[in-house]
Amino acid sequence: MKAFLILEDGTVFTGTSIGAEKEVISEIVFNTSMTGYLEVLTDPSYAGQAVVMTYPLIGNYGITPDMESKRPWPDAYIVRELSRMPSNFRCEGTIQDFLLKYDIPGIAGIDTRALTKILREKGTMNGMITTDENYDFEKILPRLKAYKTGNVVDRVTCTEVSVLRGKGKKVALLDLGAKNNIAQSLNRRGCEVTIYPARTTAEEILAAEPDGIMLSNGPGDPKECTGIIEEIKKLYQSDTPIFAICLGHQLMALATGADTHKMKYGHRGGNHPVKDLATGRVYISSQNHGYVVDEEYLDSSIAVPAFVNVNDGTNEGLSYVGKHIFTVQFHPEASPGPQDSAYLFDRFIEMM
Repeated sequence: MKAFLILEDGTVFTGTSIGAEKEVISEIVFNTSMTGYLEVLTDPSYAGQAVVMTYPLIGNYGITPDMESKRPWPDAYIVRELSRMPSNFRCEGTIQDFLLKYDIPGIAGIDTRALTKILREKGTMNGMITTDENYDFEKILPRLKAYKTGNVVDRVTCTEVSVLRGKGKKVALLDLGAKNNIAQSLNRRGCEVTIYPARTTAEEILAAEPDGIMLSNGPGDPKECTGIIEEIKKLYQSDTPIFAICLGHQLMALATGADTHKMKYGHRGGNHPVKDLATGRVYISSQNHGYVVDEEYLDSSIAVPAFVNVNDGTNEGLSYVGKHIFTVQFHPEASPGPQDSAYLFDRFIEMM
């Protein structure tokens, strides 16, 4: 079936419908990963967004047991070519069937690199995927302009406390949309990880007397998480060691008086170089964010930059002065390098 991707700047791409046959409006973002499409699909940080894969062939090894959460989260999936006959000894199905199962629409057969150039030059924008050949752009445009991702953390967080047993340090993981491998990376190092819903109070977390606190990644505008920021302020005031990733990094910055802003088109992919300012060493990192901590508003008596993005100079991490707290914008639990920055979990354990 023919499908259309309509951007709010008036650009229209015509392709083929994949996944669920339904209309959707979402924020259109692109990911530059060549592999790992299943990890992308099941990353809760994509809630409220439609993902464009820049690599032209997607799905060649099918669906494998590599899910980062219990389900896929993007509103829609946009690819140049979708593999219909995957081949891999771990393959359990096709992306087409996976999208259908979770009622996610998509479009294939469009020039995804042309689309990516538009998003790079004009910035991230909203768009609609529809199979209606008689669409009325004048009626669609106000709907595109009005779309907001909103507070999507509540949609992706866990609903109850769970525990990964271990004999080492006890870590409280605040699930803001956590990828599975964050808890697993700690658990593999012997930690007992207690996973809490995003709306858990600081008092409840601290009452359990954890050795350390982990703030996870997650979707959306960090400034929408006002209630969570208030609880993180209380966690900051405690003497408990804290390590934060992605959204958690941004929320800790906001909780301590810094600011964030939306990037033109964000960082999404497995090939982003970041420099550790303490050693000068550069690591290849996996990233997925559209907002960034604004270094201009950092109070150097509270936090100092710890990592910087080599491509555009944006902040990639903070070290907090007089506190056992450090935070990073990228994903040390992912494997782009393949495990260049996994040492940060070891640093966290040493800190505890």
